[in-house]
Parts: sequence; structure tokens; C-alpha cells
Amino acid sequence: MRMADLKSVQLHWREDGSHDGHVVVFANSLGTDLRLWDKIIPLLPIDYRLIRFDLRGHGLSSCPSGPYSIDELVSDTEDLMDHLDVSSCVFVGLSIGGMIGQALAARRPDLIKSMVLSNTAAQMGDAKLWQDRVKAIGSSGIEGLSEQILDRWFGPDFRDHREVNAWRNMLTRTPVEGYVGCCLAIAEADLSLTTQTLRLPTLGIAGTMDGASPPDLVRDTINMIPNARFELIEGAGHLPCVEKPAQYADLLTEFLKETFR
Repeated sequence: MRMADLKSVQLHWREDGSHDGHVVVFANSLGTDLRLWDKIIPLLPIDYRLIRFDLRGHGLSSCPSGPYSIDELVSDTEDLMDHLDVSSCVFVGLSIGGMIGQALAARRPDLIKSMVLSNTAAQMGDAKLWQDRVKAIGSSGIEGLSEQILDRWFGPDFRDHREVNAWRNMLTRTPVEGYVGCCLAIAEADLSLTTQTLRLPTLGIAGTMDGASPPDLVRDTINMIPNARFELIEGAGHLPCVEKPAQYADLLTEFLKETFR
């Protein structure tokens, strides 16, 4: 296991593929950790340097006191990439990871050559939605909301799969302070003004059954970026990299080849 001691947090990270290859950085969603990408990594060409990490308050990363802000999460990612001597990468962000990618591309264009915005948006829900979720967690914990969250994460064809129990465990074992901290970061974030200034190659991915970031929400954000491409994965929910890994990896591989040709 690898831990990066950064300015205000310790981040757990992992590297696969070729250390000398073009870099791809993956950022996971709220309530998951770097294992979100376990099915995707083996399906990608082995000559890329594939880096993934746990957000603050998630997985094995440290859990500073909240609330957090998108700016803090972006700074964590920026510091990690500087620490690992990464620049001109393809940034793949899902949900809050995609929000981090949008903000980081605007702040540090030298770090990101192109990006994949998966199941995300410039603004994901209004502040009240997230504040209500935080209150509910205060009453019943993450466990009390787990079934609702899993219904948004996965399409009906996958929902009864025994693997969902593992994702429930990952979700409910997320530190409450880390989960709530990231909820409040999303609540305050509206990246529309900066996202519409971006001019880098972008692939948007959505799932038709996504209850957290519906396809139209994702498409509206992708349309802010000139020449960005939007792809829809049928039957998938909020985590298409879990439900439809082969289709997801094919889209990603094609985009990587276009970026680095």
C-alpha cells in the first residue's frame, strides 16, 4: 500500500500498468474507494501508467475534520499529482470525482490533457438535497440510507446481484465524517462558470438508469465544453464501470488512443 503525505491530508494511492507510459488518473465517487476501478484496470492497454486514489475521508486515506469543499478536494488531487510528478494526464472522474476533474482542469490546465466526465455534472443537486441527506445520516447513519443509495447506484438488472453486498459494505464502512464532508462539498459546488471555459478534449459518459446523475444532467454539462463527446450506456446506473465494465473500458480505450495518438 502507498500513502502520500501531502499538505493537509494523507492519500492512499495505487499505480498499475507501465510507470513510463502515458498517465491516466482516476478519481472515484462519493462512498466508494479506488476499488471502484478494479474491473476496468485489467481491460486497459498495459502500456499506460494508471493511477487511482482514495479521496480524503474515504478508503484508506486520512479523514480530516469536515466540512470539506470542492477546492480542498481539488487541492488534494493537485498535490498528489505534483507529488507523483504527473502532468498532461487523462483524468477520469466519476460523480464527485468528475467535479474534481472539471475544477482541476480549470485551475491547472498543465496537469490535464483530456478528461472523462462520468456520471457527473457541473452542479449535482441543490444544497437542500445534500443538507437533508446529512441530517438523515445524523439520525440513522449511512446504513439507514444504504438501500436508497444502492438503488441510485445500480440498474435493476444488477441490483439483485450478490456483488451488491460488497458495494453496500464499502459504502457503509466509509467514515461518516468523510462522507458528510464530501456531501457538503457537493452541496456548495456550482462549477458552471468555469466548466464552460474549458477547451480540452472531453468524453462524457452516463448510464440510462442513473438515479444520482441522470443522463440529461450529464449531457447538459458535456454540452458546455466545445467538441466534447457524450456516450450513453444502456441499462447502467451511477457506476457503469462496475455494471458494464467491458463497454466502459472500450469507450475509455478509444478515447485514450485518440488523446495520445
